[in-house]
Amino acid sequence: MNLKKRFTSLALLFLLCANLYAQQASQQAAAAAVIRLSPDEAVQLALKNNLSLESNRVNLATKERASAYSWNQFIPNVTVSGSLMRDNEAGTQAGMLPAADLAEVLNPVYEGLDEISSALGLPPSGVRLPPEKIFGVAPYSVEVSPWRVAGSIQTSININFAMFENMRRLRLDYQAGVISYEKAKLQIERDVRKAYHNMLLQQENISLLYGDYENAERQVQMAQANYNAGLAPELTLLQAQVARENRRPVIAQAENGLKLSMAQFAMSLGLDYDTQFELIPVAENADFILLDLAEVVSMASRGKPEIQELRQTILMLESARKAQLYSLTPTLTLSWNYNSFLGDPWNNSWFGSDSNWIKTGALTISLGVRLHSLIPFSTDVQSIRNTDDQIKEFNIRLAQLINATEIEIYNIILTLESTQRSAEGQAQTLRLAEQSYRLTEQAYQAGLQDYFQVQNAAQSLQQARVQMHEQQFNYINSLIDLEYAIGVPFGTLSSIVHSERSR
Repeated sequence: MNLKKRFTSLALLFLLCANLYAQQASQQAAAAAVIRLSPDEAVQLALKNNLSLESNRVNLATKERASAYSWNQFIPNVTVSGSLMRDNEAGTQAGMLPAADLAEVLNPVYEGLDEISSALGLPPSGVRLPPEKIFGVAPYSVEVSPWRVAGSIQTSININFAMFENMRRLRLDYQAGVISYEKAKLQIERDVRKAYHNMLLQQENISLLYGDYENAERQVQMAQANYNAGLAPELTLLQAQVARENRRPVIAQAENGLKLSMAQFAMSLGLDYDTQFELIPVAENADFILLDLAEVVSMASRGKPEIQELRQTILMLESARKAQLYSLTPTLTLSWNYNSFLGDPWNNSWFGSDSNWIKTGALTISLGVRLHSLIPFSTDVQSIRNTDDQIKEFNIRLAQLINATEIEIYNIILTLESTQRSAEGQAQTLRLAEQSYRLTEQAYQAGLQDYFQVQNAAQSLQQARVQMHEQQFNYINSLIDLEYAIGVPFGTLSSIVHSERSR
């Protein structure tokens, strides 16, 4: 019986150790799965793994290749072909035989007549006509093989001024691709940094909520002590317990919001949605940046990605118009062809001195102009006018975008200044709320204040802390928006503003 108990105890101890080891391994694996990220590291990871940016990279590589090989339109068109042909019916070759050849044809006939006369016992006719006595010609006909072999080489190139402008247009298209790619990178950096700071704000709020919960728990303990000492009624104890329990769903909701934000953040970095992050707190900078509205608007009109992209589009349209106009100029055409023909591939010799190849070829230089395209209402002229209208339309869009950018910059700067003033005032409010709560709690412990006063002071302190963090992160996010609007990397705004002023 003792042996059985010992065996059971050892088995339970083994299972307990295995369970503890499994829990420890699970905790270590979970800790290893947590990725520690700074804002800069998050941006680099997003730039590396973001699928939308990868699509922009492929598009940019295509435009770069087209720009690098834009000269290939000057490569001549070269066509080499060979054909084996058979006529449906066998043909004949007819002609007229000359006099000398006619004598050679008739002499065997005369000899045949002499042989016939000799066989019949008749004297030979003795008719013989020398070639020079034969005048005229005689027709003849020879059957020709239906099979033929033909081969040819043809090359040509067209040259006009539009081809050179097309090369320039491809370079402009590549530059537009670079601008679009940089714009996509700035957008990703802006979104990642704002998401990072928003998650930090959520973590701070959750931390404050837990602190508020601990404070509510401490108030329950004080209410319990006062109730036990007969200094507070049971209602005060129940109110403190209800206030503590009401904080649980608020914390749960905030934690769920943080989990959703982290899942979306992980997807933007190209990671699994359930990836856990350890965010490095950003050092809070109490110094606010002084901005000059006119200088910042001037920077935005030059550096905002959307403005740069639209200006590049206008340059491409102007280049397309030039190409359309140059296409109306004369076109120089250079062509060369070489043809060969063999009469009968089965009976004639393919190679050697007795080969029966017929060889022809020609070099052609021509200059032509499309006169119908010069008519004012022709398709080409109307296409040029349509391009002019597009250029005007995009210039209007550019003016509208610059005006909208001025309002956007003005709004962001106003937001920054308002946030700065609010943060300075909120810092004073936070100090007063902390002092008020400390004094109220001391009075409650002494029985000089009821629970409602303590609860109101705690809520005021919690609200002051949350608003203080919101003002700080709102300032950072507005600064990120401003840096994107003027087209500079994050963290360089203050140095650029000072350098612009020093000029």
